Amino acid sequence: MPRYLRARAPYDDSEARKVRRLAGARHAPADWIERAQIITLSWDGLAVPTIAARVGCHENTVRRWLHRFNTVGIDGLGNRPGAGRKRRITEEERSRIITLARSLPPGQRVGDTTGEPVYGERGPAQWTLNTLAQTAQEAGIQVGRSQVRRILLAEKVRWRRTHSWTASADPGFAPNGSCSWGPARPYHRVPP
Repeated sequence: MPRYLRARAPYDDSEARKVRRLAGARHAPADWIERAQIITLSWDGLAVPTIAARVGCHENTVRRWLHRFNTVGIDGLGNRPGAGRKRRITEEERSRIITLARSLPPGQRVGDTTGEPVYGERGPAQWTLNTLAQTAQEAGIQVGRSQVRRILLAEKVRWRRTHSWTASADPGFAPNGSCSWGPARPYHRVPP
């Protein structure tokens, strides 16, 4: 049968005040508040199942934080550093990808001061995920198409330009003519 698990007694009054103040805090991280509440309820003499019911978590979670507090102390109430997978690209590389997506593509038509259209160097006229990933790889950033998409979606950056289908910049473009439907006729109800 497992022994009765409790939080160790505080080393001094300062530690007890910090934990109790954290347990009643309103402007602290929620996970720290919950863990401090677990410790204070244990100090108040409650058992693990009762603490779990009061806090609203599983009994194993209560046991884990009691063990962590008993071994590390108040610093053990936080998350351990280095949890999760490390990012493969740096923030500077992410910024370069975002800047690239916001820039004009190399094949985009640009105007000069005379008003004549001047075309950029050979390249895509619009950014796609494939061309963004390829351009970023050429710049030395090891990134794939799906990762470029995730980065741009997270930062709410549009890589596609909206295309209007009602007008064209092509001088040879002519509209199809009048529309095939006319104005709606009013509905007249026939009296009985």
